[in-house]
Amino acid sequence: MIRRFSRPVAAAVIVTAAAVLLGCSGAPVAPSLSGDVFVHDPAYVHTDDGDYIYSTGNGQIGDGNIQIRRSDDGASWEYVGEVWKTKPEWLPAAVPGVDNLWAPELYEHGGTWYLYYSASTFGSNRSVIALATNTTLDPDDPAYEWVDRGEVISSEGEDFNAIDPGIVEDAEGVPWMSFGSFFSGLQMVELEWPSGLRASDGEPILIADRGLVENAIEAPYIVAHDGWFYLFASRGLCCKGVDSTYEIIVGRSKDAVGPYLDADGGALLDDGGTVVLTSEGSRVGPGGQSVSGDRLAFHFYDADADGIPTLGLLPITWTDGWPTVDGR
Repeated sequence: MIRRFSRPVAAAVIVTAAAVLLGCSGAPVAPSLSGDVFVHDPAYVHTDDGDYIYSTGNGQIGDGNIQIRRSDDGASWEYVGEVWKTKPEWLPAAVPGVDNLWAPELYEHGGTWYLYYSASTFGSNRSVIALATNTTLDPDDPAYEWVDRGEVISSEGEDFNAIDPGIVEDAEGVPWMSFGSFFSGLQMVELEWPSGLRASDGEPILIADRGLVENAIEAPYIVAHDGWFYLFASRGLCCKGVDSTYEIIVGRSKDAVGPYLDADGGALLDDGGTVVLTSEGSRVGPGGQSVSGDRLAFHFYDADADGIPTLGLLPITWTDGWPTVDGR
């Protein structure tokens, strides 16, 4: 995702845009969000010890490192700091001019938390996806420490863009990382456990492409559900406040690496995609999505607050094999 944010984090902001009942009796209710919800590109995880949002950093705070928010109830959010106070020393040489770090992904495997994140500059594909690991998400745990594991993949000189990582394990437990923004579309590469790094130097696999000169698709996120793999992506333009055209689309496949088709049989390799969530009312340009515990997290630009990027969190209902959320 092409992102550049340097606005100071807001103090407690009350958000009611996501406080909507789903459309059928007995369905889950979206929480009315409160607290610090000034978020872009949320990586959301629900755990037994609370919910966490990791998100794109702010160049004016914590050296632009990935930001962390926590909630005991999934509704009231507290800012609890950044992953590091300074960026890893190798990053500025790998990506000259890098300011804030973007679009993280959190994934747990074998008792280790894997944090993937993007380093780039606006409009460029001289980009890197990097990795850090931890044994806990609780900042108060004595064992809490994010350890830099270095580069996973870079895209300098390539036709793709190495940002917006998302992790999924296939039916055999093999980890894959989806990624991509504009350029040649959305890609996948194989990873390995326990390192969490790239398994080989094989060519990335193309999984979605609009086939347009302005190939406005990014932020792939794959969810395994009921024997299918669902590829969520953000289509359109982000980062333009109330002029953003982002919307969240989905396709599905029996294989983690595709091919992905939408509900009408259209291929995501040929500009397909079933719309899950689009602009409505004051919620403009929803995207940058992640999924945990049948909840869809995303950011949107709040037209009632001068287009401030704001956290959205909505329950997913699976209907006839397809994910739906309120606001469709």
